[in-house]
Amino acid sequence: MPKRKKRSGGTLNTVTSCISTTMVLILLGTVVLFVTMAVNFSRAVSENFTVEVMLDDSISTEALAQLKADIMVQPYTKQVNYISKEEGTRELMKDLGASPEEFLGGSPIPAEYEVFLNAEYANKDSLARYMPILRGHEDVKEVVYPLEVIDMTNRTISVISGVLLVVAVLLACVSFSLINNTVRMGIYAQRFSIQTMKLVGAKWSFIRRPFMVKAFWIGLTSAVIAGGLLLGGMQALVRLNGNSEFEVVTPMVMAVTLGTVFVAGLLLTLLCTFFSVNRHLRMSNDDVYMK
Repeated sequence: MPKRKKRSGGTLNTVTSCISTTMVLILLGTVVLFVTMAVNFSRAVSENFTVEVMLDDSISTEALAQLKADIMVQPYTKQVNYISKEEGTRELMKDLGASPEEFLGGSPIPAEYEVFLNAEYANKDSLARYMPILRGHEDVKEVVYPLEVIDMTNRTISVISGVLLVVAVLLACVSFSLINNTVRMGIYAQRFSIQTMKLVGAKWSFIRRPFMVKAFWIGLTSAVIAGGLLLGGMQALVRLNGNSEFEVVTPMVMAVTLGTVFVAGLLLTLLCTFFSVNRHLRMSNDDVYMK
């Protein structure tokens, strides 16, 4: 009967540890998810900014192709779209609700290249460095880009990223503390068994082994459960996002989130168990029974 109670108590402690660890991993995974989503969103916003390269009406077909090739090899270029004079005029007609030729005597819209920027170059310094070179091309009439909007967006993103980073670090510390306390309570309940094995001459590695094996399975089980729940949540976010212009929950975001949960689940439980068992192994017999 006593053995049965002990086995039941051990099972209850294992289940409790698994549930507690799972909840902490869900919290940690959620933080990682939102941080990676924010980074992905900021990158998508930056890459949605465009530079409009207005072309001279007399530009030849060969010069047009050469200019596109020159723009494509630039480090700031992500994508280049050509918009002809006719296409630009149709867009203006759609906005005005009338043809510009009716009151201007002709279309003022030139042909242009629409240049989408790489996220790393969508900032004030990079634009100040590269745009004058592009503007100096003989077949380019003007280069237009929303400098103030880009600058304001980058400042806002920097502030938000800093806040999220601080929150992520704090919650990571909280997660470690919670898992550590859960593991320490489980091992504390078996401190007398650890001391008994020490007294009969068992090696520290032999005493530590079953605790480490148990910690591995608790960490793995908790990571699988937490990862499954987070994956379901991310899939729901993907469906809610639908065909939105900004895809924030990408396969990379999912991989980083789930990878962090699995690594944290195994690493934290194993490390906390290792140090907690060693703490009890270093205790003297008097210290154990006094506590």
